[in-house]
Amino acid sequence: MTAHDEGPLTIQPVNNRAVKREFVELAYRLNRGDPAWVPPLEGEVFDLLTPGKNPWFEHGKAQLFLARRGGRTVGRISAHIDALALEQPVEQGMGPGTGNWGLFEAEDAETAHALLVAAENWLRSQGMHRSLGPLSISVWDEPGLLIEGFERSPTIMLGHNSPLYQAWIEVEGYRPVKQLKNYAVHILDGFPPLVNRIVAAGEKNDRIRIRRVNKKKFDAEAALIMGILNDAWSDNWGFVPLTDSEIAHVGKKLKDIVYEDLIRIAEVDGEPVAFMIVLPDINEMLIKMGGSLLPFNWVRLLWWLRRPRSKRLRVPLMGVVKSLQNSRMASTLAFMMIEYIRRDAVRDYGTQEGDIGWVLDDNQGMNAVAKAIDATVNRVYQIYEKDL
Repeated sequence: MTAHDEGPLTIQPVNNRAVKREFVELAYRLNRGDPAWVPPLEGEVFDLLTPGKNPWFEHGKAQLFLARRGGRTVGRISAHIDALALEQPVEQGMGPGTGNWGLFEAEDAETAHALLVAAENWLRSQGMHRSLGPLSISVWDEPGLLIEGFERSPTIMLGHNSPLYQAWIEVEGYRPVKQLKNYAVHILDGFPPLVNRIVAAGEKNDRIRIRRVNKKKFDAEAALIMGILNDAWSDNWGFVPLTDSEIAHVGKKLKDIVYEDLIRIAEVDGEPVAFMIVLPDINEMLIKMGGSLLPFNWVRLLWWLRRPRSKRLRVPLMGVVKSLQNSRMASTLAFMMIEYIRRDAVRDYGTQEGDIGWVLDDNQGMNAVAKAIDATVNRVYQIYEKDL
C-alpha cells in the first residue's frame, strides 16, 4: 500500500491541548527506529510550546500544524515570528519581514511539501516576506537542520533529524544561508604544547582571574553570564537578544545540571569579561528513559544528577565581551577556561571527550580556538532561507 492509498493528506492547525499532544508525541513515533535520536522529556517539549511556560512568547507568536493521512498523524511543523528578531539588522540574518519555521517532522516528501506550504502561507498572512529555518523555536533552542553527523547521538541541547529531510526541504526552493558547526575534542591527555604555553603565560598575568561560579548566588551569576553573552554575541549572525525573563528562565532550567567546577568566569582588572559554560551530557540518561520520568526514571535522574559520571561534556555557550574580541587577551582567557575545566572534568567526572558548539561557520575566533585544541567537526547544521 502506498501513502496515497491511505487517503487524502490534510493539514490541521493545532488548536487545543489534545492536538498539541499529538504534535509532541509524533516525534517519538517517527524517530523510534533511529538509534542516534534522543527522546526529549515530554514535559520539556510542552513547556517550549506553551505561552506562560516559555518566556519567548512574551515577544513571539507561533502557529503549529499537523499533517494527517487516513486518520494517521504523518507530519508536523511550527511557523513563528519573533518581534525581537524583526528588529535586528538585515545583514545579521534576521530583520524586518523575516519569519521562521521549525519542529519539522514528516513521513514522506508529499507531507513535507504540504507542511512547508502551510507554514509559508501563515507567515505570509502575518506580513512576512522571507522564511528562515529551521529554528525550534528560537536561535537559542535548537537551530538548524542536521546535514552531517547522523551516526552518533547528539549531546544535550543539540537536535537530530532524518537524513531524508535535507532533500525534501531543498526541493521546495530553500537556499542554504548559514552553517553551524559542532566540534568533538579528546581531552583525556590534554592539549597541544602551544595551548599549554598560552595558559602558563596567562597564569603569570596578575590582571587575570579565572573563577568558578558560586551556586549559592546562582541567580546573580546567571544574570552576569547572560549579560556578557548578550554583549559578546550581539554582532553574530542570527543574534536575538535574551530578555530578562528569558535569562531567569534559562537559569532556572539549567540550575539542576550546573556544577560550579564546570563553569568559569574570567575577570580582567576585577571586571567580568568572559565566561564558559560546560554541561554534563544528560542525553546519556535520556536515551535510557524514553522521554518519560515515569514510573521510576525520576529517581534514576536525580541520583545521576547528584554527581554525574559523563564521558562527554558539552560546551553550549562561551563568550568574550566585544571590547576584547580578536585580541590576544581573548584567546588567553578562552584557553585558560577550557584547560581549567578540562582538568576538573577528567578528574571528577570521568570525562574523555568534549563537545563544543554550535559555532557559526564564519566565526573565525571560535573556529581558530577549536583548531588549536585539535578539535574536529562531528556535526553540521544548516539554516535555510526562501523568499515568500
